[in-house]
Amino acid sequence: QGRLVESGGGLVQAGDSLTLSCKVSERSFSSYPMGWFRQGPGKEREFVADISSSGLREIYSDSVKGRFTISRENSKNLLYLQMNNLKPDDTAVYYCNTVPASGRYWGQGTQVTVSS
Repeated sequence: QGRLVESGGGLVQAGDSLTLSCKVSERSFSSYPMGWFRQGPGKEREFVADISSSGLREIYSDSVKGRFTISRENSKNLLYLQMNNLKPDDTAVYYCNTVPASGRYWGQGTQVTVSS
C-alpha cells in the first residue's frame, strides 16, 4: 500500500516563504493527479492546490492563488508546494493526497505556523 509523507513545515513570520515536500511511496505516482490540502485550527480540511499527472495543469484555491506554486518530480515521486508571502491565515496542517483525495492516503501532515 502506498504512503505519502509530508515535510518542510515550520514556524515562520508573515511574508516569509516555505517549501513543502511530499514523498510518495507508490509505484504509479506519475499516473495520479495530486493535490495539497490543509486544515487550520478549528476549521475543516480544505483544498489548496492540485496538479495533473503530467504537471502541465495546476489549479489553486482563491486564497492562495498568486502566492503558492504546486509542482512535481515524477522521476523522484515527489510533490512540492512553494509558499510565498505567507499570512497568518495560512496557519494549518498541510497534507498531500491524490485528486480526488483517497482516505487511505491521509498522512500525518506537516504543520505550518505563520506569526504576524
